[in-house]
Amino acid sequence: MSGTITHTHGADATPHTHGEMTAPSGKPTRVDVLLGKETDEEWAGRLDNAVVDVLSLDQWEAQKSRLRRTTIGGRELAVSLDRGIQLQDGDILLWDEQANTVVVARINLKDVLEIDLSALVEVTPEKMIQTCLELGHAVGNQHWPAVVKGMKVYVPLTVDKAVMGSVMRTHAFEGIEYTFIPGAEVIPYIAPHEARRLFGAAAREGEGHTHDPLV
Repeated sequence: MSGTITHTHGADATPHTHGEMTAPSGKPTRVDVLLGKETDEEWAGRLDNAVVDVLSLDQWEAQKSRLRRTTIGGRELAVSLDRGIQLQDGDILLWDEQANTVVVARINLKDVLEIDLSALVEVTPEKMIQTCLELGHAVGNQHWPAVVKGMKVYVPLTVDKAVMGSVMRTHAFEGIEYTFIPGAEVIPYIAPHEARRLFGAAAREGEGHTHDPLV
């Protein structure tokens, strides 16, 4: 695979071009910087007319800054990003201008249980504390990881969605609403370490389990 990579570092940086991205025979193409996102204006026109190759990852793999995987089109990539940077759905990994081919990351994120505590601001402080403690006990008793952002609590699907919904209905927390939302909707609002906690735990088979909600 050959071509040049043009990108900038920082909002005010001057665009510059890396050398051809031809990997030595038998070696993967190294990716050490993200070129942008498929939703960026500068990439919209290119993608309309380019051949799009996809690096498909599950939500656990996406939390890693270093990995070696093969795209759907057969390109072997060695991703090595700076610490704290994580792959997100739609990230541009490579651009081969000569072949008019772009490699895009596609992250398969599961849904997330979103627990809304907003209504608790209308109750007494004593009631708020009681409800939050009961919720924390219930979530902890199921060994579910959780990320708290403002008045929202996000819980990864470590077990079947129907089972998690059953647990929430059984406890019937007063003043608390919950729903399941796409994981991609949460990513923009959480830090990398929170994303690892939220999506990493859900992707490791055998970690999630649920106790009988009636016990």
